[in-house]
Amino acid sequence: MDSAPANSARHVVVMGVSGCGKSTVARRIAERTGFLFADADDYHSEENVDRMRRGVPLNDADRVPWLNRLAWWLAHQDRLGVSTVLACSALRRSYRDILRSGAPTLDFVHLAGPMQVIQLRLAHRAGHYMPSSLLESQYAALEPLQDDETGIVLDLAETPDELATDAIKRLKLPTIAG
Repeated sequence: MDSAPANSARHVVVMGVSGCGKSTVARRIAERTGFLFADADDYHSEENVDRMRRGVPLNDADRVPWLNRLAWWLAHQDRLGVSTVLACSALRRSYRDILRSGAPTLDFVHLAGPMQVIQLRLAHRAGHYMPSSLLESQYAALEPLQDDETGIVLDLAETPDELATDAIKRLKLPTIAG
């Protein structure tokens, strides 16, 4: 008979608008904890990527299949007992609910800050399909974490190392020796 291992997997989503540093901070958390890292951008369909390249904001109908793929990935890792850290915008409560359907014990780390700071970052970012013209639509869609959602809000004015350290401490994540 096939028995599942006792599951002590932890799952973290580093969230926020494009350009806030989600991928960088999530990678640093993964490096320090040994958690498996994934970038939600890698799970977008070609159609979604093409729309964003053209400066067309995604709507819920565009996002739901993407979010379902991410929830499936989280559920799969959870079944394997693998802890994860996912960089994902997760802008709306309903999107976070879909992600939680994959891993019910999901902690969110919201990297928050003023639009002007993000605009400066995006002006210097190269090689990403998300144009800065979509930033306003992301701020318009952003719904802060609610009281019943497990997570923390961090000021993106801190360095990526400081943000990763704060997230690990505040979420009480295990770290690897190194």
